[in-house]
Amino acid sequence: MKKLILTGILAVAGLTATANAQIQKGNWMVGGNLAGANFGLNKGGGYDFNIQPKGAYFIEDNIAIGGYVDLGFKGAKDAPTTFTYNVGALGRYYLNPGEQGVNNLLHHGRWFLEGNLGVGGTSISKGGSSSNGLNFGFGPGYSYFITPNIGLEGLVKYDANAGFGSGGYTNKITFGLGFQIYLPTSKGKQIINDVK
Repeated sequence: MKKLILTGILAVAGLTATANAQIQKGNWMVGGNLAGANFGLNKGGGYDFNIQPKGAYFIEDNIAIGGYVDLGFKGAKDAPTTFTYNVGALGRYYLNPGEQGVNNLLHHGRWFLEGNLGVGGTSISKGGSSSNGLNFGFGPGYSYFITPNIGLEGLVKYDANAGFGSGGYTNKITFGLGFQIYLPTSKGKQIINDVK
């Protein structure tokens, strides 16, 4: 029984250390989110989904900068298809456990804040309108590390486009689920190996 309890304590401590090791200066993060997937099953039902690949480099512990792409498709039978795109830079800040009253709910996960700025647009088929403009967004998220190098995450984000075509200013709240793969430097690998 003592051995089982000790193993459990070491596992929790190890997962906490690996979560911290993956968000250290010099590491890379690549992955993406699937946001707003909807496939209609009723007669005349259509589809609506977005994919959001992203990648970032940790310039400091807990701070990553990188890029993102957001591609969306929406349509239905006998209806115009809407294609949306956004491309630009993103930044992430991972909160330390206990920082600003934020508790680390699960010992192997971290809260983060994400913001993005880029260009984006919308194009509607069959003679529909199009617009291009400034894309920006921000919101909180949580990354749950299922392994030392893979984090499942949820992200709630305010997303807006200040378009210059007929679309004008559009905004929405999105909820994305996805994963990130953390590629550690040799320092991060050493911390993970020490915990094992």
